[in-house]
Amino acid sequence: MNPISLAENGFLPYWLLRFGIRQRVGQKLVIEKSKSPEERDRFARSLASSQIAQDTEAANEQHYEVPTAFYKLALGPHLKYSSAYWPEGCKSLAEAEAAALKLIEERVELSDGQSVLDLGCGWGSFSLWAAPRHPSSTFLAVSNSHTQATFIREEASRRGIKNLKVVTCDINEFDPKAQFDRIVSVEMLEHVRNYESLFARIASWMQDDCKMFVHVFSHRKYAYAYEADNPSEWMARHFFTGGIMPSHALLPSFDTHLKLQESWQLDGTHYQKTSDAWLDNMNRHQDEIHTLFEKTYGAENANRWMWRWRLFFIACAELFGYKNGSEWGVSHYILGKKINP
Repeated sequence: MNPISLAENGFLPYWLLRFGIRQRVGQKLVIEKSKSPEERDRFARSLASSQIAQDTEAANEQHYEVPTAFYKLALGPHLKYSSAYWPEGCKSLAEAEAAALKLIEERVELSDGQSVLDLGCGWGSFSLWAAPRHPSSTFLAVSNSHTQATFIREEASRRGIKNLKVVTCDINEFDPKAQFDRIVSVEMLEHVRNYESLFARIASWMQDDCKMFVHVFSHRKYAYAYEADNPSEWMARHFFTGGIMPSHALLPSFDTHLKLQESWQLDGTHYQKTSDAWLDNMNRHQDEIHTLFEKTYGAENANRWMWRWRLFFIACAELFGYKNGSEWGVSHYILGKKINP
């Protein structure tokens, strides 16, 4: 067996998995550092010739059509499938999820009475949290997953939330035919290639004074694609087909239609702690999850997928924790509509 097969079948201890992944992360950093400015410019220009998002069906299958029961066991109570925020003194994933949601609310200056578009809403962590806090606001949550949309509708009904609507749509085709006061996008734009085209459409969905909050994971300096046809790209094949790692400067550089108002960088330890918490939850509920995976992937593949998900969480933790979180992390932006004089 090669090292990947050994890892996927559970034959390697955690310390060795983490050591091997850290070595790969270091190698990836060397590769990105070695690229010329021309190569980086060529990559940025190539995004403009792509469709808005590619391989959306693959991404959907890899994450969002896995049973919600798995995420209820692995994630925190808000089912926030993105980096949480761990301020000093934060001791649990539940606290870190709540802190992240509160941070979004503060940075986008959400207030009651606004119309809010939640673009790429996941399991509705933000909208289900924010809608009851702002009962005179209206929330439209957009997901690429029928499973997620069904969960959000059922959860909103269970909680008596009346000001939240959810639609299922591929971002390549989405058109709300409305304008909004606030737009929130959390870890969706890493699945996008053609930012110029998407931002042009988003600008048409914005009131003139609309603020858009964007949360993406990022590298502090380098942007690159995850290529599933590369034999060494395990992550791209199984968990992130069609995705990219933005640099902190990448999104604001597409400024024809949207303008940067503010930006922040969170170091990678926030995502490291989040991923390790997901792994801990998965191991705590491994028997229940194994039973779920037997139904999802087949009895003959359940153990392999148990280890693939563990490897995914470990890989995320080691990537974002590399050099104490100083290379990869999370970028936050506030974007506004560019008004032509």
